[in-house]
Amino acid sequence: MIRGSHGRELSLSAGLLSLMIAVIPDDAKSNGIARIGSQPIVLAAAALIVLVVGAGSIALWRAYTGTSPEQDRVVAARQLQVRAAQASEQLVEKTKALETTQQEAIDQLQVVQDQIQTVKRLLAAQQNDTKRLSEQVSGLAEAVDGLRQSFASARASEASAPPSTRNKSIRTRSHATRSAHRKQAKSTAK
Repeated sequence: MIRGSHGRELSLSAGLLSLMIAVIPDDAKSNGIARIGSQPIVLAAAALIVLVVGAGSIALWRAYTGTSPEQDRVVAARQLQVRAAQASEQLVEKTKALETTQQEAIDQLQVVQDQIQTVKRLLAAQQNDTKRLSEQVSGLAEAVDGLRQSFASARASEASAPPSTRNKSIRTRSHATRSAHRKQAKSTAK
């Protein structure tokens, strides 16, 4: 022990602690357990009564208001299912419509491509015809030029020839024509 003025207080506190620990007798322990042992039954009965009253009040409240969270959840779930089914059907319909539209567009594109090919073939044929006609026109133009040149040279030679021979050739031609007509008329008359 510690001596002095503080020493008394320390010894006194240590003595009280030892008294506190040693004060609990065996009778008090058994008596406390008996008291606690009888209380759980009362507590359990009180808890059971509170639960029954609570469940009854909830049942009465649901019956009075006519709504039940479970029913609300079931109704909400069914509505969600219906909405999901409707959305799915709409999606299927839109997909089919899109497929149909896409097929129509493909068909139209194929028709346009066929028309373009036909136009290209016709254009190529027309260009070939134009080229052929252009070559024929060139050939005819050359032939006409050749005839003009020969006609011009024939005129030049006739102009340089004496007039008597020229008149003689004209007379000879007309005489030959008349005699041919007479022979033809005689042969038809016979």
